[in-house]
Amino acid sequence: MRRILRRLPSHQGAPVPGSANGSPDDVFAPERQERIARLVEEYGRARVADLASRFGVSSVTIRKDLVALETAHRLVRAHGGAIAIDRSRPELSFDIRERLQAEEKSRIGAAAAALVQDGESIVMDASTTALSVARQLKTRGGWSQLTIITNGLRLAGELAGHPGIVVLMLGGRVRWEALSVVGQLGNGLFDRINVQKAFLGAAGFTVESGLADATDEEAQIKRSMVGAAREIIAIVDHTKWERAAFATFCSTDEIDIVLTDAGAPPAMVAALGSRNIDVRLVDGTPADAPWPADSTTARQSGR
Repeated sequence: MRRILRRLPSHQGAPVPGSANGSPDDVFAPERQERIARLVEEYGRARVADLASRFGVSSVTIRKDLVALETAHRLVRAHGGAIAIDRSRPELSFDIRERLQAEEKSRIGAAAAALVQDGESIVMDASTTALSVARQLKTRGGWSQLTIITNGLRLAGELAGHPGIVVLMLGGRVRWEALSVVGQLGNGLFDRINVQKAFLGAAGFTVESGLADATDEEAQIKRSMVGAAREIIAIVDHTKWERAAFATFCSTDEIDIVLTDAGAPPAMVAALGSRNIDVRLVDGTPADAPWPADSTTARQSGR
């Protein structure tokens, strides 16, 4: 069940709970941090300004508290505040995730496929958005030598045998719920090949934590993909933005291009642009238009 995020109410002028007279001096840092963690867990997120007002301390103090709480894995810092880590939410199956935001993923997939050149070696994860990229690569056709490395079972099956496309499957343990392969068996492959681009989905994406996944197993193999590729392209629809996930696999500053839909939060788009990250918002034109066609245009933020 999706967490409903409620804005943390400002309690300016109200006594700090648990103190006799509302003086901020009555609340020591560990106690204040524990209360902050509980508030973020309850409301899903909290802003620095609201927390500073509630506890009667400066924004600088609150930011230090959030750093300490993030280090303790109690929350994840986000633009202007913090987001709760939802450990109770089970990982959705691949089939369910594939149906979510299907239209947005199809458009993102078309924009991603347009970036691929014949003769390249690219890596793609096991995400449902990467599967959309694979389908668009098939639609495009005309390949003579395109190599795709993946840990995605569905993605490999989609492209295997397609003319001009060679699929390399990473070895390891099969995670049935994600239809992916994880583990260390396939890591050595990246030491022997040159990878031009990595197309990576994510369970969560924040400016502070970058791209993150729901499990550390998935994050580990994605870290190997990030380390092997010359160019990192994030393929994340708007529902992943400003959302904390368990394990970071790519820092924000490692990302070259972000492909997303028009629902991405403007403040975070601007924050990424200020870091010279190329953010492209795909438009609403149907992604199944005949190829090649200008079926996906992009408004660029940043470089």
